[in-house]
Amino acid sequence: MSRVGVVFGGSRGIGRAVSWLLAERGHRVVVVSRNVEAAQATADSLPGGEHVGLSCDVSREQEVQRAFETITKTCGPVGYLVNAAGINRDALLLRSKSEDMVSVLHTNLLGSMLTCRAALRSMLSKGGAIVNIGSVVGVKGNAGQCVYSASKAGLEGFTRSLAKEVASRSVRVNLVVPGLIRTDMTAGLKEEDAGRRIPLGRFGEPKEVAQAVLFLLESPYITGQVLLVDGGLRLVM
Repeated sequence: MSRVGVVFGGSRGIGRAVSWLLAERGHRVVVVSRNVEAAQATADSLPGGEHVGLSCDVSREQEVQRAFETITKTCGPVGYLVNAAGINRDALLLRSKSEDMVSVLHTNLLGSMLTCRAALRSMLSKGGAIVNIGSVVGVKGNAGQCVYSASKAGLEGFTRSLAKEVASRSVRVNLVVPGLIRTDMTAGLKEEDAGRRIPLGRFGEPKEVAQAVLFLLESPYITGQVLLVDGGLRLVM
């Protein structure tokens, strides 16, 4: 059955790959990004028709509310929500600026809370599925990424708790945890060196994470789960 799928951070990387797979499955996709031109360009490039691009800063409550008001009016109730928007401001904790810490936490953790709360207004009556995007460093930690790790680790507790809250209303909530994926965030890493640490011997592709997201969105008896898509990286960290 065709649904409206909203993908925050949907104009690039993992979010873009998720948008593509949802469109290929026949769903109507709302691509959300801070950059409305990038969001609309991605929406226009997707297979099928009537996809929408919107601008929204997930860290700002009023912008999230306005985005969902627009989505509901133009597309109808939300069936799928994917939270792939995220930023990093990597630094040792002693060198981290307070404003950077707040920005990371507000975007990566609070932003997902705000979008989930807004999406639930339509999901609670019709059911739906949510997938949040974490990170392997949120599971294992990493020097120089204290704040980023905390923001992603927080998503696990949030995801499990929300899954318990809304299961009786046929809303499922899961977390996908990528490892080193070939995106803008990993562009500065030397892939040949970093790849040696990964049991499967290479970085992952955004589409490989997107396949896991789609699996969880469409699996009717899975909720409150954490699925690592990391090529085995957690095994050696």
